Amino acid sequence: MGSRIHQLVLFLFIHFSFSIAQNDDGSVMRVLKDSWRNTPPNWEDNPDPCSGWDGIRCRDSRIISIILTSMGVTGTLSGDVGQLTELEILDLSYNRLTGPLSPRIGNLRKLRNLQLVDCDFSGPLPETLGSLESLTFLSLNLNGFTGPIPPSIGNLTNLYWLDLADNRLTGSIPVSSGNTPGLDNLTNALHFHLGGNRLSGDIPERIFHSNLDLIHLLLENNQLTGTIPDTLGLVKSLEVVRLDRNSLTGNVPSNINNLTNLFELYLSNNLLTGQVPNLTGLDALFYLDLSNNTFDLSDVPSWFTTLQSLTTLNMNSTSLVGQLPAELFSIPQLQNVDLSGNRLNGTLDIGSSQSDQLQQVDLQNNQIADFRQRRQSTIAVILVGNPICMETGATSDPFCSLPPNNDTPYSTQLEKCTSIDCRRGQASPNCRCAFPYTGNLVFRAPSFSDLGNRAIYEALRGQMIDYFRETQLPVDSVSLRNPSKNLDGYLVITLQLFPFADERFNRTGLVDVGFSLSNQTFKPNDTFGTYYFQAENYDFSAGASGGKSSNTGAIVGAVVGGCVLAALVIVAGLYVFRKKDQADRTTHESSPFALWDANNGSGAVPQVKGTKAFSFEELSKCTNNFSEFNNIGTGGYGMVYKGSLPDGQLVAIKRATRGSTQGGLEFKTEIELLSRVHHRNLVSLIGFCFDQGEQMLVYEYIVNGTVKDSLSGRSGFRLDWVRRLRIALGAARGLQYLHDLADPPIIHRDVKTNNILLDERLVAKVADFGLSKSLGDANRTHVTTQVKGTMGYMDPEYYMTNQLTEKSDVYSFGVVLLELITARNPIEKGKYIVREVKQAMDKSKELYNLQDILDPTIGLTTQLKGLERFVDIALRCVEEIGDRRPTMSEVVKEIESIMELAGLNPNAESTSNSAAYNNASKGSEHPYTNDSLFAYSGDHFPAKLDPK
Repeated sequence: MGSRIHQLVLFLFIHFSFSIAQNDDGSVMRVLKDSWRNTPPNWEDNPDPCSGWDGIRCRDSRIISIILTSMGVTGTLSGDVGQLTELEILDLSYNRLTGPLSPRIGNLRKLRNLQLVDCDFSGPLPETLGSLESLTFLSLNLNGFTGPIPPSIGNLTNLYWLDLADNRLTGSIPVSSGNTPGLDNLTNALHFHLGGNRLSGDIPERIFHSNLDLIHLLLENNQLTGTIPDTLGLVKSLEVVRLDRNSLTGNVPSNINNLTNLFELYLSNNLLTGQVPNLTGLDALFYLDLSNNTFDLSDVPSWFTTLQSLTTLNMNSTSLVGQLPAELFSIPQLQNVDLSGNRLNGTLDIGSSQSDQLQQVDLQNNQIADFRQRRQSTIAVILVGNPICMETGATSDPFCSLPPNNDTPYSTQLEKCTSIDCRRGQASPNCRCAFPYTGNLVFRAPSFSDLGNRAIYEALRGQMIDYFRETQLPVDSVSLRNPSKNLDGYLVITLQLFPFADERFNRTGLVDVGFSLSNQTFKPNDTFGTYYFQAENYDFSAGASGGKSSNTGAIVGAVVGGCVLAALVIVAGLYVFRKKDQADRTTHESSPFALWDANNGSGAVPQVKGTKAFSFEELSKCTNNFSEFNNIGTGGYGMVYKGSLPDGQLVAIKRATRGSTQGGLEFKTEIELLSRVHHRNLVSLIGFCFDQGEQMLVYEYIVNGTVKDSLSGRSGFRLDWVRRLRIALGAARGLQYLHDLADPPIIHRDVKTNNILLDERLVAKVADFGLSKSLGDANRTHVTTQVKGTMGYMDPEYYMTNQLTEKSDVYSFGVVLLELITARNPIEKGKYIVREVKQAMDKSKELYNLQDILDPTIGLTTQLKGLERFVDIALRCVEEIGDRRPTMSEVVKEIESIMELAGLNPNAESTSNSAAYNNASKGSEHPYTNDSLFAYSGDHFPAKLDPK
């Protein structure tokens, strides 16, 4: 009894001491704790929140973040939170917190992120939200908030993400008036997510203006009336517009086709009138839904066939009249067409060259009298309710009945393993039972309609796995299953995340994983578009281990015995290690790959031809023991060093980071490929080192860096038109060699200006074969493989099919050609270089009217002989369909012809000796690092990149 009293007194003393020594943050946090239930257990063990409380981060004893995603916390959010004046992040998402949001939250002037996603908050949004002057991210979606949107939110000039969707908000959309702010003041905002509320009134004209950088406008499923304002056409940055399921009237603004960056447009289920809008020029449009409006009778629009990016065309009940052109069905990525409930007539001809992705054409309840079809077509054509199906005996035709629902539920492929019996609540995606973190990923504007396309979901899964590995979050594997469309038209996918190296997530790990989803840190590729996550409650306790042992003597005895045993093991281990080390050294002297471990992530023993195997000591000596002075770059692979071999030859040595399995795979790939290819336009591999646990590649040293460096000015010399033509020809010849003369053929898979190097005479050399693939034999036309490459250069056909071909390199090279004449990054501020050139060019004018986007340092426009043909071959290379692209041999011949047109000898050695140029500084990126900001591994076609 006395001992317990003593412990109680000691606890009270410690608690009192902390209360005096701490600032008020600790006291405030304990007040918040008292208003909540199911807080993390370690909150009970220590009175100081800054001493290891789960979900709490501090700086100088001040609380700067509270992140408690998916902790199962219940209760209310006390207004005392407003006293945490140093707070920068508050994320309580996926808990069951109720009650209103206190006006005192406006005291948190340093708050940058406020995320209360999918809780049960209610009541009006406080006007004091407008006092959070540092706020950049505001997500209050999926709650029960009522009342109007506070106009004061317009004061949050740093805000880029505003998500108030799926509440019960009412009233009009606030815009500024006099001294009253409004949402039109949010010029830095990229996202307005206001759908799923009860907003009413007109969409204000003043909310849109040319100073907005908005990319997502989501106002769907409200009670908005009036017309769509003409000012919408001023926001040319828009990529997704959802105005569907309102009561909007009047004509669609004629300037809507100014939105040339638009990917998804939803105007369905309104009361829109007038002519069907002219959407000519919306070349980036993937998804179009104008269904269920009251448009005037209109002929089938001629712009249908110009929208070559379309995957989905929904114009059910839009008063269309006439015959559909067969060209509509040859749009390359078209998946689904719904033109039911119109007055289409004549003969339906879907042509002989329709899109390979076309799944369904729904033309129910029209006036079609005949149908020409391909035999054995897999496309589901629905003509129920048309005259063709009212003829005698027509009902036996498959298109005269509704097709069965053949959707096969998607589920991640599981690893094959012996029978494994998991406990209740566990699952086993990779032959190991674990408790997954489960919820729904809900995508508000996916760019596709084919829910059965497994490749798309596998791409998303691969991207998530890559993300969690790169961020070192404790996720081992990802499972996706059961994609479906909900009543709002959103795509819903069940997500399960499995913990790394344990059967369950601990609270710290789950908080970080949950935050990555609530804060949109994980960004899926734009095939899926914007999303939100709804998490299920996670059980941290089921099957958990027991508490601490009270048997101190047993613990001490076990520790002592363990120490003695460990000492014996160490002594024995040292003896065995010395003997093994001697044997390993002897073995390595006879074979540099004798110790290669196929299970270490590097694959089987490489097959190399005539490439020197260096010892670690040799390379250490030639780099002055890998001194900092010799360090010329750093990349994802590891460090790059400049060295000098005993014969005086300069080399570049890529030294892999120890334990890097990706580096091991790249190491194996490069030494296998480069040891058997030799061409003046390919970087030469001199040797390698596989010694003392090291993996190093030894290349010839290329003095003038990358083409990217030269185009950006970092290399210190100017590339005129003639030099750019020679660089293009050299790189093309290097790729032609890989495709046509290597045995078997090689696909580079990462062609970009960062991987084209310039030697002392500015001869172009293709480098970095870490992602390259061999076709295996001469009869193969493609390799089916996970999509990898670099954003902006990636072949869209490869992305869609996972089938890598030589034409994938051709596409990437086409982007390189456009980069050579513009000196622009493939993706800049969300703009894609291919689209920018196509939109700017006018073949009826001099230099195709591209003067405004040409690199000013390229030379006088009067000297750019052959530039138009150069642009032509570049655009042929970046055709969406691989079969329409030229081969690399055809590209080489065309560039040679262009050079002859310019009065140049394509076979002459470059006379541009770089000895007179200033070399790039040591701090610039070295060509061998391959550490691009846009390095990518996963399925994503970058034309829809959201940089935020």
